[in-house]
Amino acid sequence: MESIWGLAFIAIGLFMLVSALLKSNFIVYRLMVARSKMLWGEKVHGFYVVVGVILIILGILAALGVIW
Repeated sequence: MESIWGLAFIAIGLFMLVSALLKSNFIVYRLMVARSKMLWGEKVHGFYVVVGVILIILGILAALGVIW
């Protein structure tokens, strides 16, 4: 079961990372950016790069059974 959650974390992390690097116009990413801009301002894309990398690392650890 951990591998399923790990793969889900990796997929979400990749989505955030790629969307942030490309500054995507995908509706889901635009909604997330709109909510986060209130707190992060113009640094919101950098924030999502960091969050994406962290989620990918956590997903790999979860898929390997190291955590959870």
